[in-house]
Amino acid sequence: MTTITAKIQIYVPQEKVESLLVTTRSYRKACNFVSRKIFETKMLKQRPIHDLYYHELRSAFGLKSQMAQSVIKTVIARYKSAKSNGHDWSLIRFQNPEYDLVWNRDYSLVQDTFSVNTIDGRIKCSYETKGTEHFFVDNWKFGTAKVVFQHKKWFLHIPMTKAFSELQDEDVSQVVGIDLGLNFLATTYDSQGKTLFYNGKSFKHKRAKYKALRKQLQQKQTASARRRLQSIGSRENRWMMDINHRITKALVNQYGDHTLFVLEDLQGVRHATEKVKVCNRYVSVSWAFYQFRRMLEYKARMNRQKVMVVNPKYTSQTCPNCGHVEKSNRDKKKHLFCCKNCHYRSNDDRIGAMNLQRLGIEYIVEVTTGA
Repeated sequence: MTTITAKIQIYVPQEKVESLLVTTRSYRKACNFVSRKIFETKMLKQRPIHDLYYHELRSAFGLKSQMAQSVIKTVIARYKSAKSNGHDWSLIRFQNPEYDLVWNRDYSLVQDTFSVNTIDGRIKCSYETKGTEHFFVDNWKFGTAKVVFQHKKWFLHIPMTKAFSELQDEDVSQVVGIDLGLNFLATTYDSQGKTLFYNGKSFKHKRAKYKALRKQLQQKQTASARRRLQSIGSRENRWMMDINHRITKALVNQYGDHTLFVLEDLQGVRHATEKVKVCNRYVSVSWAFYQFRRMLEYKARMNRQKVMVVNPKYTSQTCPNCGHVEKSNRDKKKHLFCCKNCHYRSNDDRIGAMNLQRLGIEYIVEVTTGA
């Protein structure tokens, strides 16, 4: 099963805005109430929490039955998520107006109308349908959604789930190596010997500007500067997510079905900071590579493609022509690879993509022939 989150803008009629605002604010206050109780008791079981606070949620916050139960589930899930991620036990606060919705109970969605339950009753409104048409004809299942109020606009975040048949190794007809970096965010090398570069210099420059602005605001240490810092961080994260989304979408569209994409496993890239100069550390090691990989994985699954990750060791030091491995083969400053044995020369990112593509081919040959 593949799950993606669709972010849809909804257009709430002006006369209904206050009703939805009151509902989301009451929901947030109720979440903070339950959060304080859980923090104090460390109780994460739904039934006893329900027995203790359900009626108070109904009476004190004006929530309907389903809303009160949803509050309890939402807060428990947030604490369990923090615990599973290794965070210390601390009070979780809900700051933004939001509202979790159960499909066909709290909300429904048809091809032209969004219907949602509020404290004052059910309201209906239109939404941005562009890009959502396939969800209604391709057997997608709608999950528990979230109504969010951001930047004076209303959005609906819906987890959409669908089963896709997995591409089998024996059905792979093309292997594409993808080297991820910063000068080129992605460099590909395919089975036809063609290379594509996704230039990252402009993105690197923009990240440097974000870093400089963040430093200026940190030095001020004022309340307004802290608010500005938070806003900038959110904006930069959205920008990086959009870049990763666009590149991964371009990749799955560029190469047809039955394609195997091969990436380096870069989960440990943040632990490599000791190898990078302090002045370059932020820009060099904080791009969202893992997010890129996750996006490519689900998009590939939806398009009869597949992603595999390999150990990055020596992929940038190995000559794809003669196999000679040597650290000095690569000149990082010039972004040039020159083999000390056979003198094969090329862009260093292209070399990485070539070696990844070779590892993918070797894997397919091994699993399909037993060689």
